[in-house]
Amino acid sequence: MQTILDILNKAGGWHPGLYLKIDDTPYMELVIEAMDESGPMGLPALSIAHYSEQNGDLMRDPEMCFELGLYDGAHLVPFYWRNDYAGAEEWSRSIVADHYVHLFELHIQHQRFAEMWNRNLRQQGFAEAFDPQKNIRSQSSSRHERMQGPASAPPYERLSKTSLRYRSLCGSARFV
Repeated sequence: MQTILDILNKAGGWHPGLYLKIDDTPYMELVIEAMDESGPMGLPALSIAHYSEQNGDLMRDPEMCFELGLYDGAHLVPFYWRNDYAGAEEWSRSIVADHYVHLFELHIQHQRFAEMWNRNLRQQGFAEAFDPQKNIRSQSSSRHERMQGPASAPPYERLSKTSLRYRSLCGSARFV
């Protein structure tokens, strides 16, 4: 996700409370924001999403969450994918019952999707459309408060089918 890293660089880097909203007509707006929770490896996490509205509800098409790694240069490592229109949510890396769970094949799919999405964002001109004077906004409410309906729970409270399978095997599930 080099396009996102370029935008973050223009914005002055990652920091708690980071909230960037980029309008690049005719495409759906792109929102990049720091998450309140760390990722599954304890690293700073980012939510990146295209948002639109349907029947008054915000819809993610898609949303991906990444950990921001700095070892050997800045890079983003995916751990979550969601598309509200498809009714799909996937965790490829998470903490379940105090254990790190890495669904290798799903993680590879997330990485491939992120690579494709990065190419699209670059071709659609989101890096050029980003203007630090215009696109950096104060985060008046958390992303969870902005979301409406059943998808409003924080990521560690939302359980995908895969997570539910682990929950039934382990007896409980907890995301950190």
